[in-house]
Amino acid sequence: MNDESIRRPPTAQTPRRAVTTGPRRTLDLDPDEALRLLGSTPLGRIVFTEKALPAIRPVNHIVDDGQIVIRTHEGAALVAHAREAGDQGVVVAYEADVIDLETRLGWTVVATGYCRIVTDPGDVTRYRAMIDPWSDQHMDYVVRIQPDLVTGVRLAPVPE
Repeated sequence: MNDESIRRPPTAQTPRRAVTTGPRRTLDLDPDEALRLLGSTPLGRIVFTEKALPAIRPVNHIVDDGQIVIRTHEGAALVAHAREAGDQGVVVAYEADVIDLETRLGWTVVATGYCRIVTDPGDVTRYRAMIDPWSDQHMDYVVRIQPDLVTGVRLAPVPE
């Protein structure tokens, strides 16, 4: 066996190693900055409870007036839970990040709060126009998360 047979290009089975860029530090973000960063990326993950266990789904979103808004479909477990909870809403967490795969620098944000189905026809129409579905399912439902807690960290190089 020679060295060439051992060295393979990165694949899903063999992830790329991070480029060594020196030490990094984490900087806490204030809630306003964290929410602004969350609004700067279109994709995140919603975390909720399904059959008493955590469930995580990737979704696209917008931030509108401090609230996180996503589109989803009739068969989504989140819709069923939000419908059962009614006006009270269902507790969820929402996470998004932008982290460079090479340098491992970037940020991550988590927002926790209550998720409710948007029922106002005008709001539903407006959000449907603003959020393009990222899958081929019929995304007929719109849910809104009112974050009660927003935290985040920036992964930054240590200054010299």
